[in-house]
Amino acid sequence: MSKLSPRDLRHNLRLNCLHEFTWGFGFAFHTVYAIAPLFMKKLGAPPAVVASLAGLFYILISIPQFFAAVLGRNIKNIKLAAIGIHMLTLPSMFIAGYTFTFLSPDGSSAWIFYYICFILYGLSIGFVIPIWAGFLRHATDNATRGSFFGISFAFTSVGGFIGGILVKMLLSSSVPFPNNFGWGFLILTGSMAFGAMLFIWFRLDSSVEVQPHRTVKQFFKEVKTIFQTRQNFRRYLLARIFFTFNYPAVSLYAVYGQDKFSFDISEAGIFTILTATAFGVASYTSGKIGDRFGHKTSLVLSFIAHILAILTAISAQSMIWVYGIFVFLGIGQGAFMPASMNLVYDFAGEKGDNKLFMAMIDTTLAPFTLIAIIFAGILAETVATVWIFLAVAGFLLIGLLLMIFRVKDPNHKPHESPVYLEPKV
Repeated sequence: MSKLSPRDLRHNLRLNCLHEFTWGFGFAFHTVYAIAPLFMKKLGAPPAVVASLAGLFYILISIPQFFAAVLGRNIKNIKLAAIGIHMLTLPSMFIAGYTFTFLSPDGSSAWIFYYICFILYGLSIGFVIPIWAGFLRHATDNATRGSFFGISFAFTSVGGFIGGILVKMLLSSSVPFPNNFGWGFLILTGSMAFGAMLFIWFRLDSSVEVQPHRTVKQFFKEVKTIFQTRQNFRRYLLARIFFTFNYPAVSLYAVYGQDKFSFDISEAGIFTILTATAFGVASYTSGKIGDRFGHKTSLVLSFIAHILAILTAISAQSMIWVYGIFVFLGIGQGAFMPASMNLVYDFAGEKGDNKLFMAMIDTTLAPFTLIAIIFAGILAETVATVWIFLAVAGFLLIGLLLMIFRVKDPNHKPHESPVYLEPKV
């Protein structure tokens, strides 16, 4: 049982809602499904590069996670670690914001400079995730964690909704390109800094993850044991592998819609508003459903929503259909976030290292995401985008069937015994 009182849990929930609001607000100015692809396209980046952005972002956040989990295996002050690691996210976007706001590079190599900043930004987020997951385990309890994430991520969408309105105003204002995008990157930097500092006031349960010191050798032995003994976890990873092929489609929705209907680039703000609204509703609902029926159920809903987004894109006949793409995208992302986070804790069990499981999942999936974006990049140069969408829909359908029929919900069956290696005396 958590030693946090109901009052402490409510206090942490309020702070986390504010944290997620500020990050959602900032992220509205740098979405990988609309802002980043449209910005890269306008800077003159090749189509294959534009198509790779969402998948590349996932790979970038996956690369450092295992390293971060190794370094964080024996953290004593999880609050200080969480605040410090969040500060790593600030320099890359600040540099991009300052450069495009005040220096206005617009030559043929401008997209390369932004691309470098994008890569550094993604890597910095990757260092954050395992430590952040460990921090939140100290701030929540098992019984209500699904609702905690669902409500918190709903506030991400509220911030995104307000941010999307400002994105629409900024991109349709008299501020010239690329200064308008640069100001957005600076706003993102400020929002992330404020949100990270809120961790100072969280109340943590010091009894969570009371583990003896682990050597690097013990850490890697634990990883090997998990892969060898957790059949259900391996099946879950297999289903998630097919989900990775969705990332190229996410990068292409806005670009595909603009090529087909020639809308103004300020529509990116509308896309953000729609996605954020759907994200919030789906996130809250997903958390509630997960607490009651198991978080695998919410993940199944995410798969279905992403398939519907692709089918809507293929069938698009007007801008109303394009708006529908981003509604389904928001539902898919909103249902995914609480479900995937909670499944990490469920697979880890009461005494397992959730930082390790988080890193194992994303590190395992990263190579397949790379395959997906290479595959999409080749197709983007040779065939119509609709064929990429059809291929992605096929992979998602396979992943959906695996998730439904092969993966057991770890929250609705006895936990597999957590792998926990005692130190040598």
